[in-house]
Amino acid sequence: MTFRKTLKITATSAAATVALLAGTTSAMALDEVTVAYFMEWPMPFQYAKANGTFDEALGMKVNWVAFDTGTAMSAAMAAGDVNFAVSQGLPPFVVATSAGQDLQIIDVAVSYSDNDNCVVRSDLDITKDNAADLAGKKVSVPLGTAAHYGFLKQMDHFGVDLASLEIIDMAPPEGAAAIAQGSIDMACGYGGGLNRMKEHGNVLLTGAEKEALGILVFDVTSSPASFVAENPDVVAKFLKVVADSNAMWNEGSKKAEMLPVIAKDAGIDEATAEKDMSTFVFPSVEDQLSAKWLGGGAQEFMQGVAEVFVTAGSIPAALPSYDTTVNTAPLTATQGM
Repeated sequence: MTFRKTLKITATSAAATVALLAGTTSAMALDEVTVAYFMEWPMPFQYAKANGTFDEALGMKVNWVAFDTGTAMSAAMAAGDVNFAVSQGLPPFVVATSAGQDLQIIDVAVSYSDNDNCVVRSDLDITKDNAADLAGKKVSVPLGTAAHYGFLKQMDHFGVDLASLEIIDMAPPEGAAAIAQGSIDMACGYGGGLNRMKEHGNVLLTGAEKEALGILVFDVTSSPASFVAENPDVVAKFLKVVADSNAMWNEGSKKAEMLPVIAKDAGIDEATAEKDMSTFVFPSVEDQLSAKWLGGGAQEFMQGVAEVFVTAGSIPAALPSYDTTVNTAPLTATQGM
């Protein structure tokens, strides 16, 4: 098995960065925050983003920075450049916290089994019925992401030996370009990158088939633990805007008004945004606080994700427990706002 361009966040460097941030944040008045998000990934919060609702609710400037992967979001938070990461994949979060980075999940952003997958080049004629033929093939995978976790679980399900594959670390847009050029045999990704991959190949398993195998796919909103501890009101206000945006979308009556704004902000056309969002689930605050999600389910699932990554050699060890990586206090506070 060949890997290229891997990313590692050491426990020492992450801890040192967080310690430094703790000292600087308390010494300076908070007058702006920076939020990481994904382009080509349409979500209700972008309606509020485009309308300046976050700035108004928080009473400060909110800066938005687009990223290609959740691992890059973790690195930016470790460097002190980002305060919130919206829709960070759960696996990148697990990788970072397992390495010692002190991050916390503060809400469940979206569940999307059909919008994260692996695509096999059409001319290879490989489906779930002959997936063993993937042996010896070249695959692009954004390492440490939800797509990486799904790839590992699918290969295990099909009995494909990882050692037989050449695995190249590529962000979804890069993977989409590579499969279009025919330089790789299979590409894994999400969002707009996945949509473009599908123009040149087929998925092995549908979202429903993946869920039946226990391959859940959901993103979280994460933040440095020190930032959450020192700015609980700011975090709660931020999550309140997100929750209100989700509730507005889920209610349905304003979708026609919201969709064009969301699509423009995501950098995609309305038809694509509507198609993608039709397969997205945005849990309510009550649902997020339930046992299925942040009341225990997410923590248990993280343990399973970590163990898969340990077995695959992607991380050296899992944490004894991921309970402390979830902080529901700010989300709970939104219910009284």
